[in-house]
Amino acid sequence: HVQLVESGGGSVQAGGSLRLSCAASGDISGGYCMAWFREAPGKDREAVAIFDRDGTTNYADSVKGRFTISQDNAKITLTLQMNNVKPEDTAMYFCAAGDYCLGSLPPQWHFPYWGQGTQVTVS
Repeated sequence: HVQLVESGGGSVQAGGSLRLSCAASGDISGGYCMAWFREAPGKDREAVAIFDRDGTTNYADSVKGRFTISQDNAKITLTLQMNNVKPEDTAMYFCAAGDYCLGSLPPQWHFPYWGQGTQVTVS
């Protein structure tokens, strides 16, 4: 079992930056595909970025060139650096862990482990 706790959300002006972190604990020795999802009011939860077990990363088209996902070598902390944020980035952001993503952006059902979310508001 894996526990995930997000932090770093908040309010930021358009064009600014924000850094989200996800601390993983529990049975993380086997390695997971880690992902950031977001859910805006009235919209479906969507994958933003993944960091796969082999280090492959992938991003939603809407954030390519602006967001960067990374993971420390100990596989304990997953980070999402958000630059040049836009009002449409406003959402609850969730960290998730699952099996291999094969480099793609899987749907949310692929991930059995989730954090509680952290709110990002861009004005």
